[in-house]
Amino acid sequence: MHSRFHSAFSTLAEPLQSAIQPLLDDTRFQAVLTPAQIATLQQQTGLDADALALALLPLAAACALAPVSRFNVGAIARGVSGHWYFGANMEFLHTPLQQTVHAEQSAITHAWLRGEARLETITVNYTPCGHCRQFMNELNSGTAIRISLPDRAVGTLADFLPDAFGPRDLAINDLLLDKVDHGYVRQGDALSQAAIAAANASHAPYSQSHSGVALLSASGSIVAGRYAENAAFNPTLPPLQAALILLNMQGEDCRQIQRAVLAETDNAMLTQRDATRATLAALGCPQLDVVALSRA
Repeated sequence: MHSRFHSAFSTLAEPLQSAIQPLLDDTRFQAVLTPAQIATLQQQTGLDADALALALLPLAAACALAPVSRFNVGAIARGVSGHWYFGANMEFLHTPLQQTVHAEQSAITHAWLRGEARLETITVNYTPCGHCRQFMNELNSGTAIRISLPDRAVGTLADFLPDAFGPRDLAINDLLLDKVDHGYVRQGDALSQAAIAAANASHAPYSQSHSGVALLSASGSIVAGRYAENAAFNPTLPPLQAALILLNMQGEDCRQIQRAVLAETDNAMLTQRDATRATLAALGCPQLDVVALSRA
């Protein structure tokens, strides 16, 4: 079992401990549960889907990186595909707090990067803050997405965000998690191509400043993240943070990144360059290459 799950595992009740242990012992476990695995867990524990997701939150929260707040938050994004995606808050020393990732953002972005088409429920161990409520309002699920919290009846985003302002108020039709391809040509080495592919799927309907980041991890794997813009602007998630979410959910160390590539257009209205370089430097990665996006 990965070391980060040890303390959380001990807080789980039986028979959930026995049911989940084989999954946590699998070195291939990347904080995603398949429909078949969820069905097995439900059968072995007797829990319905909402209760099971709530019971699994300590494992999601165990993925948190919270050196500033010391406050771990876990979330599980439940997709219409039947897959469940863990997420956790992430904080980075020696960077502005604006670089922080909230648990709900983590779980949602994790699902997005894994190819989930739409989310039906967000399960989280603390009430979503206003920042996260606005981030969720960018989703193609809209305000109908369910929000499940401990010791409370399941509600919807509409309950938590009345009189919501979002992309539909700005006549935006491409919503977060919708499949898009912006048509940029993939070129360069594997890391550059991964960053360009991420930019092709990024969500930037307000500025059109598409961007993607690819990271070379200590294990030699390539992890890529996409820009996720928001109608309210401030809850926007940079592409580096998206990549760090996936790296963290795969169980790798964000402080051992070997190399990074940012892909964005030369004349972009918004640039990720300086913020990406500064955050990477704080994480101990001095090498950031920038490639310019271009269409054929």
